[in-house]
Amino acid sequence: MPINNDKDIDLMQEALKEAEIAYSYHEVPVGAVAVYQNRIIARAHNRKEELQDPIAHAEILVLQQAARHLGSWHLEDIELYVTLEPCPMCAYAMLQARIKRLIFGTPDPKAGAAGSIINIVQDKRFNHRIEVVGGLLNKECSLILQKFFQERR
Repeated sequence: MPINNDKDIDLMQEALKEAEIAYSYHEVPVGAVAVYQNRIIARAHNRKEELQDPIAHAEILVLQQAARHLGSWHLEDIELYVTLEPCPMCAYAMLQARIKRLIFGTPDPKAGAAGSIINIVQDKRFNHRIEVVGGLLNKECSLILQKFFQERR
């Protein structure tokens, strides 16, 4: 399914709001929202520093919230919007949850697992594949990351 302009842009802007929250807490600014039946049912941002938890990535946290909301780990009808291309851990968690569609903002040339370095989410060797749309609001999603890392140098 291609980008559904207004809907997808609006939902990525919601993920960007989460990234801004992460930024304000000195977390790597990545945000995510989970959408079920055209409605946001979960939202999260990176919380690794706050929780001192190496797996507290926005995508993991939003998948957990969505599963609690639906009362099931089967998330076949979920669309996940995330500002940065998922890492291998997050990509495989999405496969395990069997999400329907992944829409990400900016590619991650150092750790991207939805096409940049590897493509876990569409690897035919796994029993599930995820539809992927990449590069939505790429400029906005990459700018907040660039600003964050420039300030840390």
